[in-house]
Amino acid sequence: MQKFCNMTLKRILIIGLVWPEPTSSAAGTRMIQLINLFLSKGFEVVFASAASKSDFSFDLKGIGVTERDIKLNDESFNDFLREINPDVVMFDRFMVEEQYGWRVQQECPDAFKLLDTEDLHALRHARQQAAKKGLKTESINLFTDMAKREIASILRCDLSLIISKIEMGILSDQFKVDSSLIYYLPFLEEEITAQTIQNWKTFEERKDFIFIGNFLHEPNWHTVQFLKAKIWPQLRKKLPGVSLNIYGAYASQKVLQLNNSEEKFYVHGRAKDARDTIAKHRILLAPIQFGAGVKGKFVDAMQVGTPSATTSIGAEAMKEGLNWNGIIEDDSELFIQQAAALYQNKNLWLNAQKNGVKLLNQHYGKAKFEDMFIEKLQDLMHNLNKHREHNFIGQILQYHTTQSTRYMSLWIEEKNKNK
Repeated sequence: MQKFCNMTLKRILIIGLVWPEPTSSAAGTRMIQLINLFLSKGFEVVFASAASKSDFSFDLKGIGVTERDIKLNDESFNDFLREINPDVVMFDRFMVEEQYGWRVQQECPDAFKLLDTEDLHALRHARQQAAKKGLKTESINLFTDMAKREIASILRCDLSLIISKIEMGILSDQFKVDSSLIYYLPFLEEEITAQTIQNWKTFEERKDFIFIGNFLHEPNWHTVQFLKAKIWPQLRKKLPGVSLNIYGAYASQKVLQLNNSEEKFYVHGRAKDARDTIAKHRILLAPIQFGAGVKGKFVDAMQVGTPSATTSIGAEAMKEGLNWNGIIEDDSELFIQQAAALYQNKNLWLNAQKNGVKLLNQHYGKAKFEDMFIEKLQDLMHNLNKHREHNFIGQILQYHTTQSTRYMSLWIEEKNKNK
């Protein structure tokens, strides 16, 4: 693979934690959106991962992306970097930057280092621990070892993509991360048009509730348990004959065994197409108790005109002053009452649907974000030395972490050779 002389064409290497599965998770959808953006702006995209592919991995070759298998803690990755000589390296979550960042720094010091955070893992983890202890959200301890790792990774990179304005604020206010190092880039969605709305199923054509979410993601499993124990027993009494349908990729036996036809609580496993499945139901029921980032399930619901019932954590950073496409309620009894009303009242339901159209078009329409982001990226790449001088703390972390991580990785590599 030869280096391109045309400086308008840039090569981006994306190092994935996993091969993207847009039918399985919002993270997979987010990755495909970013890849499509880079392709549309003339980038040559190479995607590499040490993970194994699944039957649900996206066909990247089919959209013009070069796929490469790589090894963790192996010098062959250095050879790979020298071969492709990328202009930009994007790390898929901070753990990937920890694993490969020092090798990128060693072989491609002039490459622009971009981090796609997906969501703040330290925030989600802190909220999860608080939920397990029965503590309120405001009581969480953000300053954990995971936060130290994640913030260090952000500081080592030239720019980090943040999907939530709430998280932008936390990074700026709580962790004092310089604004030049973080960039707000939400889900990049096609706007909902009048033609799209005409093709939606009507209120009368829809029935039942739905919850959907990847079960490798702990907040989704916790939400299903909460629905089963706290919400559905009372809600189904208010709505005899109505069912709750649970969908999600990677449902384990502990998830599947919650299925109970007498309670009209049905666990179906993976949905072939998330949006088509959500579109058949009247309400997305998602009383999420902890998490971070932006929830792809609500974006999917808005795209197909399905109102949502959730909590303040669930809707966090999504509505930004606009009305929600349904209800937001943290009190369980009020949540049940309002969900039942939304299910039965057509006028409430139609108004919620309209709110979703406005919210998605204003906050997630990709035309509002794509060009601005690429311009920002190109400007930083053009002035990279100056940008890095401004982030001298990051250079210090880069120096020391490179040494420590390098020797740990080399030790593992040597150990593997002797097996």
